[in-house]
Amino acid sequence: MSGFDWPGLMRAGMQGLRLEPERFWALTPAELAMMLGHGGGRAPMTRAGLETLEAAFPDHRKETGDE
Repeated sequence: MSGFDWPGLMRAGMQGLRLEPERFWALTPAELAMMLGHGGGRAPMTRAGLETLEAAFPDHRKETGDE
């Protein structure tokens, strides 16, 4: 047994989302979950996250004197 509620997923996909069977079976589990409103993705970046990113990838080049 796979651990998936196939009858429930099929009902949600084909009745709730009105997907045709071919479209339903072509989806990955992640795509189906997203369409059903689960797993909304990552949380928005915080200020601290932005500052860490800016420190790792500054907008200016270091002066080397070669230019």
